[in-house]
Amino acid sequence: MCFEALRVIFYSFLLQVPNNYETDLIYPIIEKASELANMSYALADEQTKLKLKVVGDHLRAIVYLISDGVLPSNIGRGYVVRRLIRRVVRAGRSLGIKGEVQDNLEGAFLPAIAEIVMELSTHIDSDVKIKAPRILEELKKEELHFVQTLERGEILLEKMLADALSNAQKSGTMPCLSGKDAFLLYDTFGFPVELTTEIAEEHGVTVDMNGFDQEMENQRRLSRAAHNVVKIEAEDGASPTEYINETEFVGYESLSAQAVVESLMVNGSPVIQVSEGNDVEVLLNRTPFYAESGGQIGDHGFLYVTGGENQQTAVVEIKDVQKSLGDIFVHKGTIREGVLEVGREVEAAVDAKLRQRAKVHHTATHLLQAALKKLIGQEISQAGSLVAFDRLRFDFNYGHALTDTQLEDIERLINGWVGAAAFLETKVMPLKDAKEAGAIAMFGEKYGEQVRVVEVPGISMELCGGTHVRNTSEIRVFKIISEQGIASGVRRIEAVAGEAFIEYINAREYHMKNLCSMLKVKAEEVTTRVEKLLEELRMSRNEVANLHTKAAVYKALTIASKAFEVGTSQKIRVLVESLDDVDADSLKVAAEHLIDTLQDPAAVILGSCPDEGKVSLVAAFTPAVVDLGIQAGKFIGPIAKLCGGGGGGRANFAQAGGRKPENLPSALGKAREEIVSILSEKAS
Repeated sequence: MCFEALRVIFYSFLLQVPNNYETDLIYPIIEKASELANMSYALADEQTKLKLKVVGDHLRAIVYLISDGVLPSNIGRGYVVRRLIRRVVRAGRSLGIKGEVQDNLEGAFLPAIAEIVMELSTHIDSDVKIKAPRILEELKKEELHFVQTLERGEILLEKMLADALSNAQKSGTMPCLSGKDAFLLYDTFGFPVELTTEIAEEHGVTVDMNGFDQEMENQRRLSRAAHNVVKIEAEDGASPTEYINETEFVGYESLSAQAVVESLMVNGSPVIQVSEGNDVEVLLNRTPFYAESGGQIGDHGFLYVTGGENQQTAVVEIKDVQKSLGDIFVHKGTIREGVLEVGREVEAAVDAKLRQRAKVHHTATHLLQAALKKLIGQEISQAGSLVAFDRLRFDFNYGHALTDTQLEDIERLINGWVGAAAFLETKVMPLKDAKEAGAIAMFGEKYGEQVRVVEVPGISMELCGGTHVRNTSEIRVFKIISEQGIASGVRRIEAVAGEAFIEYINAREYHMKNLCSMLKVKAEEVTTRVEKLLEELRMSRNEVANLHTKAAVYKALTIASKAFEVGTSQKIRVLVESLDDVDADSLKVAAEHLIDTLQDPAAVILGSCPDEGKVSLVAAFTPAVVDLGIQAGKFIGPIAKLCGGGGGGRANFAQAGGRKPENLPSALGKAREEIVSILSEKAS
């Protein structure tokens, strides 16, 4: 048991309170939750007290965890925080706690209660107060994100539970939610399975977790199949892998090797030979080609078949290599010359320049992860990667965009490591020993008893089967080209190194020279010149918009005379017309001008086709028309549907759009008919 838990228990004994939750370390948090729920903890029933205790206990733990740098995520310690937050949110919602507290218009209630935790932490951990803004921001973001998931899934789950209870009553069995239903909630609606289990238990329903695990495994199998671009299936249904051994990979030591063709496939079916011009999938007994894995793409290169006196009889260009069904390497390529046959000996040669690019980017990826952990936080963890010939991509769990200063610091640190010319050390060792040595493993990856460890001494140590440079100096230079968010709590960095960096700089230089030539300025003057052009463009657009508005008003004046009167007891002026190609903003101005011109009571409905495949509609009613119970927003919607669109707005003014300009005349005709009918009835 941890020291903090022991301290709380001992403290409750000293204070002579019935349980840990009613000590002054937790009870003020429960009191705040009770206040927000408009209830008294002392008068609450046991079930309600339990929920309040969940809020108090869990939120205290959450605040300290986030303060220590453990941010909500889908892996490792971060997932523990995420689960705790979700349990607190659900407990709070079931108590009726609303988010509209302390001017928090976004609707999150956790920050308000967390402030009590922070006040209580002053004499325990001063860092909590210092990190308060970050903690509150994380709590708000996580709660709002989860509420959306909760609302989507709760409705469906309630129906599933009702069905499970009903079926159990009919069959006389224990109610159980199927694994298939639990997985549907998880996979389609993002509803956490542990939350499904918790809610189900509250209703007296169990969850078939074995069934859920089976559905999960089926999904993984389908996912692997979708990514496996090689179909290994013989015409008679037998798999060639039954008689083909795993491919021996010799690509760490050499970029070329003699090998034997063990199988050929065209369109997924085995063949004996393949002739020039055809795409082919080649299985060899051994290969120097790296097959795509661990984020690194497969090698490119050639297979050469030589005849007597070393004359080439066939050449196969390899453009991709994938692993299939274990460690069988499938070389995908095209027969450029001659005929390739099963059983022939070939020389397999990897494109050395492309391999070097991949090695540079893979080692740079390891350095990038090390730099992120050193400069941003040890809680940073990899969420995916791509090691290509032209760039690298690294996804990681982190809740905030990195600043320009942080990115510059990361670049500077990595380039310092590159300049230090450190030799890499690669060794194979037992998995247990590698973990004890501090090697980083990719979360979710499966490792055997023996693993390959790639280490940049004093900088990075990772479990990795990829190819790497021998010395960091081979990377030459590292440059981040983008940093962006790709999912909630997941960021992505793209970067270039080595030869790819030179190509990147040359391309940017080419575009800059062209830009300078077009703008007739020096490179250092481009920014100022572009800012000036943008300002001129903005002013020009304003002038054009003003001209469009004046033109629309002029057109409105020309059609004002077409207004007609409807009603007997009250005369209402009505105008329904088309203004040709007037844009939506100008159409709005024209309608407002016509309403002022025609005066109360009046109803104006206008339409236009500002662009190809686009319709704009507007309805404007004066107060007297609205008083009759006619609303512009409700009126214009059905009319817009006739033009393949929709819209709405206020009672006195509404706009709509559509995608079928050819239907505008009939839609305006329908609008005229409808407004005349309604007003005739209301004003008679």
